[in-house]
Amino acid sequence: MHSTCSDGELTPEALVMRAKEAGLDVIALTDHDTVEGLARARSAAEREGMTLINGIEFSSRWGKIGVHVVGLGLDTANEALKEAVAAQQAARVERNLTIAARLEKLGARNIYQRAVDLAGGTQIGRPHFAQLLVDDGLVKSVASAFKKYLGAGKVGDIRQQWPPLPEIIAVIRAAGGVAVLAHPAKYRLTRTKLRALITDFAEAGGGALEVISGYQPSGLARDLAGMANEAGLASSCGSDFHRPGGIWQELGRFEAMPTNARPVWSLWPELAAVGDHK
Repeated sequence: MHSTCSDGELTPEALVMRAKEAGLDVIALTDHDTVEGLARARSAAEREGMTLINGIEFSSRWGKIGVHVVGLGLDTANEALKEAVAAQQAARVERNLTIAARLEKLGARNIYQRAVDLAGGTQIGRPHFAQLLVDDGLVKSVASAFKKYLGAGKVGDIRQQWPPLPEIIAVIRAAGGVAVLAHPAKYRLTRTKLRALITDFAEAGGGALEVISGYQPSGLARDLAGMANEAGLASSCGSDFHRPGGIWQELGRFEAMPTNARPVWSLWPELAAVGDHK
């Protein structure tokens, strides 16, 4: 799940309440390249009698391809993790300044500072720039902003040189966490390349494959779980929730873990019993 501390629309507290209303009792907050919202989410979860697993979603690269790695069960006081998060945040600032400079050449006004103000102290992302393009009358909707300026291959799509995959996995492991290859089907790789990615991920110390990420085509989760098993990986699932109203990513609405999967929660004995009845 994602909160306002990265590119989500709900605060950590509101996110926990929505998860509670959805009937969930074990959740993970995995904001992009930050652990800023975890303390707030944990306080809210404890008040509601829920279990919160510390999480993060790191940006990384496999060759020339950008991939995301979720870290679960992290010690947020770990120095290696702190250093990695600081480096990722610095890279994001540099990226956002470049995006802003390009958009201003297209007619946007003082867009970086306005994005900072719009974010209200949280992480700036392309959705903030998209909203400001709407406000400036350059596009009619956020969707149009992504289609015309911010989507893949467009002027605001900046290729960031994120750390290589093994480096990010090493950071997660140093912090006592489990590295999970996020939404593998969304990278649009051939089956051969996807297997190569999963193999490299496992050999670098990865622990699990995300076999369910929101709503998916029938049979995909079972297929991915089979690939995870072949690579010696556990299987993870989640909504990848960002905002209310997205039926494809609503909290707790995704399918059950396939029967051929070895659930990631089995790696934590204290959660194994909880997961068994889900």
